[in-house]
Amino acid sequence: MLLSLGFYAMSRPIRFEENQFVGDKRSQIVYDLDLPGLDKSIIDELMESERFISFGPDTLNEARNRGYKPHKSIRESQDPENA
Repeated sequence: MLLSLGFYAMSRPIRFEENQFVGDKRSQIVYDLDLPGLDKSIIDELMESERFISFGPDTLNEARNRGYKPHKSIRESQDPENA
């Protein structure tokens, strides 16, 4: 999938085709599946572990409301100088 900035987004896992954010129940970290810099191996390992969660509504704020902290890739995309 080609994004408007010329980056290729990671394809979403089958169970999360309609979700942008997925959380790791073990570490309480939330990942943005649409960020181009996200390491695919992290998500592959998370899917293999079956210790993931989606959020409804599918927003970063909802993940934070549930106690999940954004992965560094999200923090870097929001404020690269203070990540």
